[in-house]
Amino acid sequence: MKSELMFGISLMSGTLLMSMSAQAQESKVFSFKDTPGQYLDVLRDGKLAGRYMYAYDRSTPEKGVETYKPYLHVYDADGKEPITKGAGGTYTHHRGIFIGWMKITCNGKTYDRWHMKGGEQIHRAFMAQKADADQASFTSQVDWTDENGKPLITEERTMTFRRAPAPVFQLIDFSSKIKAVAGDIELNGDPEHAGVQFRAANNIDGSKTVFVLPGQNIDQKEVRDLPWIAEKISVSDKLYSVIEMNHPDNPKETKISAHRSYGRFGYFAKTTIKKDECFTFKYRFMIAEGEMPTAEMIQNNCNTYTDRTDPTPQLTVKSAKEAEGKTPAVKGTEKTPKVKKQKTTKGADKSETTK
Repeated sequence: MKSELMFGISLMSGTLLMSMSAQAQESKVFSFKDTPGQYLDVLRDGKLAGRYMYAYDRSTPEKGVETYKPYLHVYDADGKEPITKGAGGTYTHHRGIFIGWMKITCNGKTYDRWHMKGGEQIHRAFMAQKADADQASFTSQVDWTDENGKPLITEERTMTFRRAPAPVFQLIDFSSKIKAVAGDIELNGDPEHAGVQFRAANNIDGSKTVFVLPGQNIDQKEVRDLPWIAEKISVSDKLYSVIEMNHPDNPKETKISAHRSYGRFGYFAKTTIKKDECFTFKYRFMIAEGEMPTAEMIQNNCNTYTDRTDPTPQLTVKSAKEAEGKTPAVKGTEKTPKVKKQKTTKGADKSETTK
């Protein structure tokens, strides 16, 4: 009798453990949660990883500015708050992970789809959504319109979230397939006002912003086609490291942005696309908590993404002041230099035309 009782308890315990294990496995998945007409949430193991802001609302001038282009918010490791900036704040056109060019030429006219003057980027529909235990991917169809609301460009913007080893908590592949529909399109501008860029949240402490570039004695204004670039930022009194990787399929002679203490940086590539033809831009964002991952870890991930075998580089490290050309660079070291205290970027909105 006693042995039968023990067998029953053992069987029940085993069944319970199997059930708990199955539930745990089920919770370790990516998923989506859509708020129709507003935003699409990407969930990793039940926590908010990213929020694609795709609302389009012309009911008031204020709503028009707030929703004139879609962008991706990146959330912290706990899924509680974004580490990226949305509408408003310092330079309202800088938002999360975003794409645009200040000088888009078509049929003899020039259009600004960086500051969003006289036209918009409008999300039309989700073309695909797929999520499983290892990744989540979605594709947004976006029209880039002229002053009359007619498409100059149609875009298929794909974001893919993947798992990554600590301290990395976000690995996001960004792909933008751009089709010229109104005529031949030239995508141009300058590193400050064009490309695919990351903008940190407005409550950043700019005195702690540091930029890291692969290679020795790198001059960010002169260098071309870097495989990756990185920044360390402090948002809500917590350190994060953000790395953006440049796929070799992107246009050659790609420049990097003028790095700013408020945490904007990225790649600027220019190209021409014939009418009815397409070009796809590809970038990867790797985001970690705390100090910058080792150069070896970054380079290995970049090699995987780009299918290359580049060696681990030495690094050039620059404070925000140095990156803006105000003091000499800290050269050829992986150590982060101490940065003197300076004013943060908290505050009211500034000119739409200068940054």
